[in-house]
Amino acid sequence: MEEVSGTVLIGESFDPVRGRVVVDEGRIEAVEETDTDSTDIVLPAFVNAHTHLGDSVAKDAAVGLSLDEAVAPPDSLKHRRLTAADRDELVSAMRRTLRLMRRTGTVATLDFRESGPPGARALRDAAAGVGVDPFIFGSDDPSVLDVADGYGASGANDDDFAAERAACEERGAPFAIHAGEPDATDIHPALDLDPDLLVHMVHAEEDHLERVAEASVPVAVCPRANAVLDVGKAPIRELLDHTTVALGTDNVMLNPPSMFREMADAEMRFDVTTEEVLRMATTAGAEIAGLDCGVIEPGRRAALLVLDGDSDNLAGSVDPVRAVVRRATALDVERVVG
Repeated sequence: MEEVSGTVLIGESFDPVRGRVVVDEGRIEAVEETDTDSTDIVLPAFVNAHTHLGDSVAKDAAVGLSLDEAVAPPDSLKHRRLTAADRDELVSAMRRTLRLMRRTGTVATLDFRESGPPGARALRDAAAGVGVDPFIFGSDDPSVLDVADGYGASGANDDDFAAERAACEERGAPFAIHAGEPDATDIHPALDLDPDLLVHMVHAEEDHLERVAEASVPVAVCPRANAVLDVGKAPIRELLDHTTVALGTDNVMLNPPSMFREMADAEMRFDVTTEEVLRMATTAGAEIAGLDCGVIEPGRRAALLVLDGDSDNLAGSVDPVRAVVRRATALDVERVVG
């Protein structure tokens, strides 16, 4: 039995309560309001809703490049770097990134993994013992579903992906696809595939939003990556008004996978509340992947992020949710539980 005390951000509304979380065998036994001397802030650990961890072998390679030059298959700089990397180099680079994610409060990531079954196996090996669970959207061939948790398509303009979608349907595995990143032309074709997750939706328009709402398709947005590649700003407010929206950091070659940076960027540049941003970084990603975390409530997995509320950075903050979203950094992390 373990107790984690301080200001606890409870439930999906992140109500701040002075008290403690009682943890038993990795699960939340109880959340109790009680007097405590602890100045810590306790919140759900992050779920990063979209990464490309293979890009760990190509850090900073995309600086100054267009979207197609940087990441488009099969001839972009990213894919040339992936092809050139041997397996040991790839696994080591991804493990380093996963360790960084763990230290900065992330316990799960929804990753689009290139290179078919060997690529998915490499990520499984990289994640072993690190404390970050990868939900792998594999690629290249339906057989990747023997190893991966679902299929991740590059975009409906790249292929029709009918066989991959059918394989997911047959196995009960989720099908995710990039859509609306460079422009809107692939959004309707992506929606025609009845996806379980859309990524980016930078150029989503009203007719797209109506279809998303009708089919209840969640969306992962990646504001910082969109800014680096200069593809535009996703209509996050409108997306939130129509569906579940989760936050991801996208390509490791573009930005470090810091949910702190992603939250601060989203809260400052978009028409969203701090509670909505924190939900995008925790609850929403867990919900999309069917993970039993992302919310602090009895019965859930005890995946918790503990911040030092008396750090030189956070001391004196009045609103703990705003402090987490706008101000907190990796230096404020005291520990990650679960």
